[in-house]
Amino acid sequence: MSDSPAFIIEVQGRSAGIVIAEPRGYTFFAAEQDFFPLDRRHFRSVVQAENAARALIAGPRRSVTRWH
Repeated sequence: MSDSPAFIIEVQGRSAGIVIAEPRGYTFFAAEQDFFPLDRRHFRSVVQAENAARALIAGPRRSVTRWH
């Protein structure tokens, strides 16, 4: 068993997964199917992993056209 710190990532009240600290960053382990695309991906920080989980749920961004 490792003594590496682990952090839970929640997005919109859902358990996205956990990230485990490693020498070169953090590895994400998905808790729900919607977050499987991030499973075992490496991130530089917990915040970067959380942002990736949020972006995954938000879906593709659409550009907004402003009319004057």
